[in-house]
Amino acid sequence: MIRCVLMDIEGTIISVAFVREVLFPYAKRRLAAFLREQHEEPAIRQWAEACQDTVMQEHGQRPPYEELSGILGRWIEEDRKHPGLKAIQGMIWHEGYRTGAFAPDLYDDVAPALNRWRRNGLRLALYSSGSEQAQRLLVEHTTDGNLTRLFSNFFDTRIGAKTEMTSYQRIADRMALRSEDMLFLSDTEQELDAAVAAGLQTAHIVRPGTRPGTRHPICSTFDDLSRADSTFNEMIAP
Repeated sequence: MIRCVLMDIEGTIISVAFVREVLFPYAKRRLAAFLREQHEEPAIRQWAEACQDTVMQEHGQRPPYEELSGILGRWIEEDRKHPGLKAIQGMIWHEGYRTGAFAPDLYDDVAPALNRWRRNGLRLALYSSGSEQAQRLLVEHTTDGNLTRLFSNFFDTRIGAKTEMTSYQRIADRMALRSEDMLFLSDTEQELDAAVAAGLQTAHIVRPGTRPGTRHPICSTFDDLSRADSTFNEMIAP
């Protein structure tokens, strides 16, 4: 029986365009000024040093702090999954959310489904390459209101890569659940493959612009879940 719905963010609960066309450009535009203004903040220095360490390991030369904005700007363009970059992006996004620079507009079916699932007793969790902080900010500031209360857990790549089976095993252990009692929703087939290998149930969320796969039940909205696979229990159904 499904007791928890674990879900991806981009292409699953919100369009990829919001992240790629709103969040990433905002972080890139603010990066140089933000690092200059916040250079004495301990958290900024900590994550900046982590980025400097990586550049040193990869190129044999440690960049000065003043050059980091250019390096991190290139990493944003490459969508690099570096924890230091993700943490700094999260801090910049926090500023944007706080000032009302943008607000996440979830797919229409998402907020009603999340509220219904919680009423039915399901636990909800997010798993994204974005930092836990970035995940919390996104669900706190949606156009549907603050949805943070609906989620019991937030997982980022500190738990492991999303295409690795062991990551999903760790998530199940962390939540004290059997893997077979968890349903993972994602728009990426390779992530779903890893989840299945760990024993989770899966559904491929195919929003506009996502290519349908062949290895997992396919749904275009969260309301389609019960129709896509009859084994999903009644707590999932609309």
